[in-house]
Amino acid sequence: MSHKRIPKRKAAIAAGSVVALGAAAILLPNANASQDGASDEAAAPKTLKAAAASDLASQLAGMLGEAFAGSYYDTESQQLVVNVVPGDDNNVIVQAKKAGAKVREVENSLAELKSGAQTLKSEATIPGTAWAVDPRTNKILVTADSTVTGDNWDQLESTVDSLGTGMATVKKSAGTFKTFLSGGDAIFAGGSRCSAGFNVTAGDGSPAFLTAGHCGVAAEQWSDTEGGQPIATVDQATFPGDGDFALVKYDDPATEAPSEVNVGQQTVQISQAADAEVGQQVLRMGSTTGLNDGQVTGLDATVNYPEGTVTGLIQTDVCAEPGDSGGSLFTQDGLAIGLTSGGSGDCTAGGETFFQPVTTALEAVGATLGGDAAGGGAGAGDEAGAGDEAGAGDEAGAGAGAGDEAGAGDEAGAGQDAGAGEGVGNGNADGTGNGLGEIVGNGVGNN
Repeated sequence: MSHKRIPKRKAAIAAGSVVALGAAAILLPNANASQDGASDEAAAPKTLKAAAASDLASQLAGMLGEAFAGSYYDTESQQLVVNVVPGDDNNVIVQAKKAGAKVREVENSLAELKSGAQTLKSEATIPGTAWAVDPRTNKILVTADSTVTGDNWDQLESTVDSLGTGMATVKKSAGTFKTFLSGGDAIFAGGSRCSAGFNVTAGDGSPAFLTAGHCGVAAEQWSDTEGGQPIATVDQATFPGDGDFALVKYDDPATEAPSEVNVGQQTVQISQAADAEVGQQVLRMGSTTGLNDGQVTGLDATVNYPEGTVTGLIQTDVCAEPGDSGGSLFTQDGLAIGLTSGGSGDCTAGGETFFQPVTTALEAVGATLGGDAAGGGAGAGDEAGAGDEAGAGDEAGAGAGAGDEAGAGDEAGAGQDAGAGEGVGNGNADGTGNGLGEIVGNGVGNN
């Protein structure tokens, strides 16, 4: 993301280096090969881009009603896999197949899984825990960080057991769930640092950007230099509670706020906001660790941070570290997906991360994505992808792969070892293919 002002320095608020953390979706067996009697051609699942798969999932959710039990995107086959609880009416399977989805029958309905999540909320809201429905296993995936021990662990296990066999699984995380607020470069307020996510137009027509809500409640005014004059003021912020998002308006109404994300040597134009789909390949940009990639692993996640509970988040396997809060989660073809909230681990050991959906944030604050899409700031100024502080510097590790510590160095584990470049870049059918390989590969260097 970038903005242009006088002086033009600091045009890119979010930049850095890369560690690629991709993980293939697990495709479970199709349990109902040809119950509808339709021809193989008519029933063959469609090959879809991730965005088209998300749209189809939304349509099927409405069409199938209570029979719809979630869906996910299989990146290997570029197909949408839809879970169906058929009951006595196999027509729902016929409908889903004709729509182009790959169908599998499951036992747990979406209503049952949501009821289980509500039980967890009422009986096991313990700091250091999180849960989300995992459509790939048709269960609730419960995660407990390293602080959940003793009586708290016993309470969590007991609550999960009370849900019944086959409803939920528990796993331990080596890290600690926390928001990624820190000190360093990007956007500053006092001793805190965050990352800006996406430039937007506020409801009154003024230029603004979205960032994490816990950044918005931490300070009212934000600067683009440490100790510098404020350039933007928080207009709205939500955290904890029903989300983690903030709308921050630029103080200068003449600020140009192009709808793009700066990833170092190039920018990705952001065309619109979109809902995430489990299995979708995504990119994250943040001021500490720069460009990283991975997959969406859960939706409507609940996270119990030390500061309070946050609901309605996206869960992924993309790494993040302090200072990345508020940074953009997006797709290679320019869809704005989320804002970095928090998680566990780091970009060396990995971990779980959570993001505020952009679509719900925009609706809540009354803003729209947009601005000068052609914008001149990103990738051109001293610190818009090539400069010491935001682009290719030693500490931030430029998206151009020039940074010693995080960009092209051995510590980042990018390039071939981490699956960037060739490993992530192959295959074009889902729209992430070689283009994603180029973005991630350029960001990390060749290692």
